[in-house]
Amino acid sequence: MKSILKNSWKHLAVLVLFVIASLAFFYPVLKGKTIFQSDIVQYTGMAKAQNDFRATEGEEPYWTNSAFGGMPTYQLGANYPYNFIKEIDRTLRFLPRPADYLFLYFVGMYILFLCMKVNYKLAFLGALAFGFSTYLIIILGVGHNAKAHAIAYFPLVVGGMLLVYRQKLFWGNVLFCVGLAFELMSNHFQMTYYLMLLCLVIVVVNAVYAFKSKTFTPYLKASLSFIPAIILAVLLNITNLLATQEYAEFSTRGDTGLSIDPDGTKQVNTGLDYEYITEYSYGIFETFNLFIPRFMGGSNSESLGKDSEVYKEIIQMGASPLQALEFSKNLPTYWGKQPIVAAPAYIGACVIFLFVLALFLTKGKTKWWLVAGSVMALLLSWGDNFSLLTNFFIDYVPFYDKFRAITSIQVIIEFCLPVLAILGISKLITPEISNQAKWKALKTSTLILGGLSLFFLLLKSALFDFSGSNDAVFLENYGAKFVRALKEDRKSMFTADTIRSLIFVLLIAGSIYLYLKDKVKKPVFLGLIGILILIDLIGVDTRYVNEDDFVAASVMERPFQATPADLEIQNDQSHFRVYDLTSSPLNSARASYFHNSIGGYHAAKPGRIQELFDFYIYEGKQSILNMLNVKYFIFDEQGEAVVQENPGHLGNAWFVNELITVEDANAAILALDSINPGKTAIVEENQFPLSDKNYNVDPSDVIELTAYKENELVYKYEATGERLALFSELYYPKGWKVTLDGKEVNHFRANYVLRAMHLPAGSHQITFSFEPDVVSFGGKISLASFILLALIILGGLGYSLKRKQI
Repeated sequence: MKSILKNSWKHLAVLVLFVIASLAFFYPVLKGKTIFQSDIVQYTGMAKAQNDFRATEGEEPYWTNSAFGGMPTYQLGANYPYNFIKEIDRTLRFLPRPADYLFLYFVGMYILFLCMKVNYKLAFLGALAFGFSTYLIIILGVGHNAKAHAIAYFPLVVGGMLLVYRQKLFWGNVLFCVGLAFELMSNHFQMTYYLMLLCLVIVVVNAVYAFKSKTFTPYLKASLSFIPAIILAVLLNITNLLATQEYAEFSTRGDTGLSIDPDGTKQVNTGLDYEYITEYSYGIFETFNLFIPRFMGGSNSESLGKDSEVYKEIIQMGASPLQALEFSKNLPTYWGKQPIVAAPAYIGACVIFLFVLALFLTKGKTKWWLVAGSVMALLLSWGDNFSLLTNFFIDYVPFYDKFRAITSIQVIIEFCLPVLAILGISKLITPEISNQAKWKALKTSTLILGGLSLFFLLLKSALFDFSGSNDAVFLENYGAKFVRALKEDRKSMFTADTIRSLIFVLLIAGSIYLYLKDKVKKPVFLGLIGILILIDLIGVDTRYVNEDDFVAASVMERPFQATPADLEIQNDQSHFRVYDLTSSPLNSARASYFHNSIGGYHAAKPGRIQELFDFYIYEGKQSILNMLNVKYFIFDEQGEAVVQENPGHLGNAWFVNELITVEDANAAILALDSINPGKTAIVEENQFPLSDKNYNVDPSDVIELTAYKENELVYKYEATGERLALFSELYYPKGWKVTLDGKEVNHFRANYVLRAMHLPAGSHQITFSFEPDVVSFGGKISLASFILLALIILGGLGYSLKRKQI
């Protein structure tokens, strides 16, 4: 018992240090500030309507009308019943954001190292090396919180797998199940997909070793034991998974049925286009950013300062020193081929050195799945620059074509390299490897990385011209001398950071030299290694995320300020939509923060709304805007937002004179070009087998919206005969229940995106209520699954205590 308490205090001390490290790095949170995250600003705009609904109604709407004409909130932070995994996660993230995610990075990796039987001191060091990896800090800076959340739980999943393959089947699968449940809860399926690719590599490498050692039966038993753990983890998140799958078919990630582009020719598939998938392809030479931070200039927005050639050139062009300094604060020094780079994915010269050292000191399957996973991720991150492999994965690997920004797969490298680096140190300080082997590994690693640094320093001018993809714009606007100055600054940054990495290589090699010469003892040696890693990584991290990125909490709570145009529109208390032309309508949630908008900000927009924009809305086709009930336009007029009312908007609902059926989605979207949606409804007969029909709408017929909530709309109408009504709300096939005078009835899609109903004569009430079955069904499954998991864990603890195993 004393031993258990002693070890527990060690781990508790480590957790306290993780808290201190997280708060120290993001120290402005201690002053009540919060980091300005651009993506979270957009999320706040998208989620405001549902948050307001929660506050006033005390329940979840699961639908928002504030963006894209209406969409489910499944991907906007919806809260599901009995989602206890999410509640536990919220408890774990008790620190102010973004320190909470940094803390999760540390804790997850620490647990993984303990599962690998690494000494807690080295585990602490490895957790810091992982958590401070530049890419993991950058995604917190820009607000990719879901991505960071998912990455933080990678180590738990992998740690559980490693325990299982060591035949710790019960507790290994418990950790694997819990880790996977948290991973799925984080709701970033691209990161989870990449983790599954790494898990597959682990399974394959273990299979190879099982065949070689003739232990295939235990391996097979261990591998099959993952199945119930995976099922339970999925069931714990079943509501979110089913809801996401349901919405995916409705979104740009699904198949809307359209197989033509606006020009009527190009065929599209059910996945994403190759160009869209590979738009962010990592350059092959860009790989060296992992070792030399500004190998390719850093980011699209670097501050160069007074000592830069650009500053001097701007002065020569007639600018004042203040103007030149301001101009030089925001320049695209990045000269790679990716459209936008917020920062280099720097892993650290120290970590890279230790990784290379570990290649010579470690053996066995752990080494090979770490190496294989890293190589796989690197090759796939090259995208279009290694099209042979990329095309194979897009064409033959399930779901790979559902994701873009494929450079994100480098998170696997950022995960694997620190792990092997720490395993290398672990081998270095143990007597099981001869001093001769250690000296040889040190010399070889120093020669490789030191030589690589010198190679780039000596031959940089011969290898690279430091030209960026946007230099032609600068050439046109500022002239050739400015571009030459910018290239010189890029070269200077390259040189400075190459020298920087070389210095860290020599320093860490020198530390190992002193240790092997017995000039410093193990505690001092580990302290030196830790200090060098932290100085190396944090020095680059703070170039891109620092105190300047923090603002008063109120700025993030209310990131958009109402203009006179917004206030004028808000005086209208009726139900309508707004088309904001002052910003990119499908890439800004500003309008959604104040109004019900046809635009918004989301990676997976409703597919048919995207297509309406592509075919008609971007061109300003008035009839399409009218049927979407766009009552107000917001324009930019000499820098001021101004309002223009649209007198042609069709309102919340109306009766049409005729129904015309067409064959499919292609015919339906093309037909919208020639009809008056106020009089005609277009229906796709392959989805809704109806017949053409005419209606004699009487001038006395009326239909109006009488009550409105995010998840419930009530209409009343009077009609002298059978009518076909169109509603200016997006048709969504799942969850919307419709009643006519309290009796459930059906509705269908018309005019490509709208809801429609056949209505009997007379005076009646129609109620649309969003009551998604996926939520009620999933909640029951989640509750039962959590009870089962709790019983399994309690049973395991009881059994272990009984057998005196803990």
